[in-house]
Amino acid sequence: MDLNKIKLRAYVDYRVGNVIKIKGKFGFRVTVIFDDMEEKESQHSGFAKKEEAEKERNHVIAQLHDKKYVVYKNIKVEELLTYWLENIIRSKEGVSACTYNTYKNCIEKHIIPELGKLTLVKLNQGHISKLYKKLVEKYSSIPRIAKPILNTSLEFALSKNLITYNPAEGLNLPKGAKKVPYHEIVIDESKTYALEQVKHLIKVAKDTRIYLYILFALLMGLRKSEISGIKYTDIDYENRTLKIERQLGRSLEVDENEIAPKTRTKQEIDVKTPASNRVEKIPNFLFSEILEERKKYEKNRSRRQHGRWVFQDMDYICCSSYGRPRSTTYIYTHYKKLIEEAGLPYIRFHDLRHTYTTLLMKNDINQKAIAASLGHSKSIITFDVYTDKQALIEGGVEEIDAFIDEVHPYDSEDIQILKENMERKFCIDWLNLYGKSIEKGILQVICCMLFFYGKEKSR
Repeated sequence: MDLNKIKLRAYVDYRVGNVIKIKGKFGFRVTVIFDDMEEKESQHSGFAKKEEAEKERNHVIAQLHDKKYVVYKNIKVEELLTYWLENIIRSKEGVSACTYNTYKNCIEKHIIPELGKLTLVKLNQGHISKLYKKLVEKYSSIPRIAKPILNTSLEFALSKNLITYNPAEGLNLPKGAKKVPYHEIVIDESKTYALEQVKHLIKVAKDTRIYLYILFALLMGLRKSEISGIKYTDIDYENRTLKIERQLGRSLEVDENEIAPKTRTKQEIDVKTPASNRVEKIPNFLFSEILEERKKYEKNRSRRQHGRWVFQDMDYICCSSYGRPRSTTYIYTHYKKLIEEAGLPYIRFHDLRHTYTTLLMKNDINQKAIAASLGHSKSIITFDVYTDKQALIEGGVEEIDAFIDEVHPYDSEDIQILKENMERKFCIDWLNLYGKSIEKGILQVICCMLFFYGKEKSR
């Protein structure tokens, strides 16, 4: 049954006929009336004895009175999930294409193959428990996606009188299911780069087409989709700050059949969460590289005004020589090649963001400041590898002296803010070194966050 062809709404009134003979056996008919006065009749028959039919009739009357009578009894789980995904989730405000595709993948590949052919009225907790057990045995994240899908979709079915109760309610995942606390960023330190590896990677990436992607990820901890969406107009050149207010990806609001070729994953969409809409200080070294990239942008714009391939002045910082934003596939291909050339162990591009976090954590930067910089409003950052936080901090303090000689300093106003707000020894050491000759270096991650943390403390 196609749920798009029936009106999913609660009935407002009903009629129940008397028990009569139907095709040689006993039964009765039920008519439900909707708010637009449309009626739907159902037949309950096949009872060998009149007493059995009377008992069922009383049971149905009780369900009708309690608004728990199931009007459409032949709807399958597959039909419900498909309707719920396309008509409820897809149209819900704030749901991203990423979330939609994650749900769709889980529904089509994991839930429907197990439960799809069952009718909703026959679905029970045993069916769902069996599904959860299979998923937990094979996957770590899929069970945690399947559970809210079933809970929410069946709750929707209950509200539309498609089931009499929600069989997923109160049903927990079996033992062995991986648990990730809410708002916790779990970082496997073994899948991040150490400081020396970071410096080497930036050096090797210098002349590649994803150089700024590497810098934005390592020095500011931005997501790949956020980097793709950064424009020159997002920069406050006077204060050297960057406003992050969009990302590039798939949009659920755009008909993919009507968009230009090769732009499906390059639509401007809102950032991941409200907290992801933020303003960040740009490290001096990165700021200088952005200015250099701007020169290339202007050069390409001026020399490609005619011909078959005209420059598209879309204002993106990370773009092709024709002004078009980069695709995810393009970034991945060049990133993989870059890691091989650098001779570094392979980690995901997203792990560069975790590397940024690790560097800050190792130098005892406030977790609230780090979470805000990453675009998380409330997050606890934990490490799979580090267990002795004090040893971690002490190691960071010892390493900071060598790091100092390679950072680019802030201006005098920023230095004054640091002097007034920071008390830790390595901060004072850095300030004392400011008057010396400091070579323009590759990184400025720690100092940038010290400035940010200083502002947090002053509030």
